[in-house]
Amino acid sequence: MTAALARPIWSALTSRQSAFARGQAPALRYDPEASPFASAPDDTPASIAALSALPDGTPEDRLVFLQQDPLCLPDDLAVEQATQGVQFVLARDLPELTPAHPLQRLTPADIPDMMALAELTKPGPFRARTFELGPFWGVKIGGRLAAMTGERLNLAGYTEVSGVCTHPDFQGQGLAGALSVHVARQILARGDTPFLHAYADNDGAIRLYRKLGFDIRTEVHVGVVKRVP
Repeated sequence: MTAALARPIWSALTSRQSAFARGQAPALRYDPEASPFASAPDDTPASIAALSALPDGTPEDRLVFLQQDPLCLPDDLAVEQATQGVQFVLARDLPELTPAHPLQRLTPADIPDMMALAELTKPGPFRARTFELGPFWGVKIGGRLAAMTGERLNLAGYTEVSGVCTHPDFQGQGLAGALSVHVARQILARGDTPFLHAYADNDGAIRLYRKLGFDIRTEVHVGVVKRVP
């Protein structure tokens, strides 16, 4: 069943998140306002050619690929930035964590603060409608959004814990861990297995996720892709 995680973007866009899909198989992308993620199911000539026809967002729009296989692109798409990542799947019982501050479900009114926090901390792609991909939870301290975590990719049997970030002013209080556990418990309660991603050089995040009960399933290739004029 973990085969669906090899190309989780494709698996999500062709199952539970098909309402966000733009383009036509065998290549799809998310609505640009929700996410820059794009994918094809494989590297056949037909799939690679179909990537050329993916609809654009703004002129500055970039596509982002996240998959177990190395990226294979048509001539009119070029990798602007390539990064190695790791994909985790929950493998053990989640720890019992008592948050120092109450966790609260974020609402559309929080989107400006969520976008500002994501822009500051760079947890991964976050756009105006990312909030619609799944519920987000946060911690507010002194009226400020101190940390947040939510759900992003949603496919049959699996839901991704994502957007894990803490404002620098509030780090060291265990907020990311408490929020990640809370979101993972919600996913488990629905009968899904939580999974998540981290950059391969983010030692702090990798230590945290291992501590929370996640194990690395595989390395992944992350590519920010632009259209060649």
